[in-house]
Amino acid sequence: MPQHKFLLDESRLPKAWYNINADLPVPPTPVLHPQTMQPVTPDFLGVLFPMSLIMQEVSTERYIEIPEPVREIYKLWRPTPMFRAVNLEKALDTPAHIYYKYEGVSPVGSHKANTSVPQAFYNKEAGTKALTTETGAGQWGSALSMACSFFGLDLEIYMVKVSYHQKPYRRIIMENFGANVFASPSDRTNYGRSVLKDSPDSPGSLGMAISEAVEAAATSNGAKKYSLGSVLGHVLMHQTVIGLEALEQMEMAGEYPDVVIGCAGGGSNFAGFTYPFLHQNFRKGKKTRVIAAEPASCPSLTRGKYAFDYGDTAATAPIMKMHTLGHTFIPPGIHAGGLRYHGMAASVSAMVDHGDIEARACKQVETFQAAVQFMRAEGIIPAPESAHAVRVAIDEALACKKNGEKKVIAFNLSGHGHFDMMAYEQFHQGKLVDYEYPAELVDQAMKHLPKVA
Repeated sequence: MPQHKFLLDESRLPKAWYNINADLPVPPTPVLHPQTMQPVTPDFLGVLFPMSLIMQEVSTERYIEIPEPVREIYKLWRPTPMFRAVNLEKALDTPAHIYYKYEGVSPVGSHKANTSVPQAFYNKEAGTKALTTETGAGQWGSALSMACSFFGLDLEIYMVKVSYHQKPYRRIIMENFGANVFASPSDRTNYGRSVLKDSPDSPGSLGMAISEAVEAAATSNGAKKYSLGSVLGHVLMHQTVIGLEALEQMEMAGEYPDVVIGCAGGGSNFAGFTYPFLHQNFRKGKKTRVIAAEPASCPSLTRGKYAFDYGDTAATAPIMKMHTLGHTFIPPGIHAGGLRYHGMAASVSAMVDHGDIEARACKQVETFQAAVQFMRAEGIIPAPESAHAVRVAIDEALACKKNGEKKVIAFNLSGHGHFDMMAYEQFHQGKLVDYEYPAELVDQAMKHLPKVA
């Protein structure tokens, strides 16, 4: 019988994160100031982040050491297991071998804790007393609230309003850890009040919530710093513990993936899993295909433009070159709240543009069909975000069946869906609908891109 799970003990926990900046096949593009359109300075970024994280953002060292206090907290759930999905293979009747790395074993149920802990650590080390942040589905807010509790930091969270109401139990988790959680757009910031004035029933978006969190930090006279759960380089780098462990676990299994897959909203879990495999492609001559799975309703990689754009809706956050639907884009209230972001991480965007990463858009109903099929075979309820990776993995396995190919497929199951039962209930009741973002609305949002020389 084939082996189902591959486990590493704590002694195999990575001692350093992998930094893709050392191996990017294209030169990195500058991050620009939202007012001057000139490259940002450390002084500007220092209003929002501690210098240690700013230096990680620009570092070109291939490996950056994980501080021992962070590794000790990581040991609460890391290394995470990798499974071979033997039962799913049988259900699909595919010759493919399917593996998944399961990040839902973290205390808050997702991969987000891999970066929340180091971000809280570096802020505490720098003397920060309080943080602000945004959250979509609540996975990031839960993770940062846990980390701030560990390091004695206060936390203010702006949660996208549609998710605030769809996922109340994640809000309660945050409050249990001591965080203050507000539905965004809120009446606590100038930007939030301006949105509510024009659109009292706005469902919110990650771009809006980022604007509120950035404003709350920037206007605090230094009392608060801002923390982000995706998109930025240091965030993606912290997540590479996932892929570094997965490389060792694939070696334990005696196989190497032909295809690796991750869901993609801002890019953090996708990068965390796939970047160490991309390193093998760039430096060791491997030929693994890398696929980013995104929702068809928020298709930044497959329908967006590769251009400079603001990171938030209010146009106050730094400008990055990325695949974007336009910072004024307001996505529909799909249940994969963690993927409802207008843009994509700069490094992910650059490698999609360069051809190193494939992008694929998944419709909501077919994504939930895959999630239920996976759950009935493997017993784990995927988060709606993670289900996009499940969908693509199943599609790849079915293609192997059709073509008679025996490929090795590996994907990141970035979190569990225990707090997403409303979404599954609506799926079973036939109430979920597919939504593909109209091209004319994308074109309209493109008119608001910053004018960068």
